[in-house]
Order: sequence, then C-alpha cells, then structure tokens
Amino acid sequence: MNDDTFVGRSRTAPPQTSVVGVLVPVPEPWAQVLVDWRSKVGDPQATLVPPHVTLLPPTEVPSADRPAITEHLARVAAGHPPFEMHLSGTGTFTPVSDVVFVTVAKGIGNCELLASDVRSGPLARVLSFPYHPHVTVAHDVPEDMLELAYTGLSDLSAEFPVTSFTEFEQTPAGTWAVAREYPLTGPPFR
Repeated sequence: MNDDTFVGRSRTAPPQTSVVGVLVPVPEPWAQVLVDWRSKVGDPQATLVPPHVTLLPPTEVPSADRPAITEHLARVAAGHPPFEMHLSGTGTFTPVSDVVFVTVAKGIGNCELLASDVRSGPLARVLSFPYHPHVTVAHDVPEDMLELAYTGLSDLSAEFPVTSFTEFEQTPAGTWAVAREYPLTGPPFR
C-alpha cells in the first residue's frame, strides 16, 4: 500500500462547494395542503422540498464564499419591505416542461425584485428560463396526474404576509436544510 495516495487530502475535510437555494416559504395551513396534493399526484419531491416560491434555484457556490453570501442576503433583505402574497389558481409550463404550479396572483413584482437582487453579487447567475414566480405542485409525474393537480387546485386561494425569505443548503444526503432566515426590514416602496 502506498501512503502517498492520501497525501494532502483528508477524509474528513469539508467540501469545497455547497449547493444553496433561496426561497419564500408558503406558510401553514397552505403548505400542508400543497404537500398533500404533491403526494397525491405521486411527485417524488412532495416531502423533500417544502412548498415555496423560488428566488434563487439550487446553485453551487464555493464553501469559502458562504460568509460573503450571508452578508449579501442580509443586505438584500434589509432593502426590501414585507409584502402581501396571494396564491390563486393553477398554471403549467407544458410543453416546455411538465410542471403544474399554483400561480402567484399578488406579490409578483416583489418576488421579481427580490429574486433579481438575490441573484447578484456572490450569487450572480444566469437562469435557464425567464424568472416566473410560482409554487410547483407537480413535476416528473404522468400526464393524468399533471391534469389532476391542474384541475384539483384550480380553486385554491391563499393569502399571507411575506416577512422574510429563507436560505436552504443541500445536505450530503441530498435533502434540503434551512441555513438561515432573513427578515424583510426595508422601507415601503413608493
């Protein structure tokens, strides 16, 4: 056996990168309603990903940048006021992507501004598709289950205040854990 194989490497060394995401969580009681629907249609992410509006999709970042990312997100949160969100009805990205979602009817502009600011500085990245705030309720399921989610949630109406956003980090097991919450403390927009 050659001990040189492990020179300069530690089996317990922290990873060089992290995968983070930033989102607006959907609160109870609506979160459980959406988890139940996602489970009902057989979505494999139903219990792994909490219902949310994405501000930053999963993004790989250098672990050394985590302190700068925390500072960046705190500044973003301090520059945005709390706002009201209204989720109402369903939509789909078909045929581009087999996804059914609950529509953001109020709070779209707030999410767009937040997402744009989040995706700057140390989290700057180009998106694969134009940003469209929504709450996914069916993905990677058969067509009849997409239709069931689309029609079954078409009457959904949920209104709630958004007072913070949440940073998640992917664990080594592939699940998502809350890294930090950032309260929105900015002055009202005029």
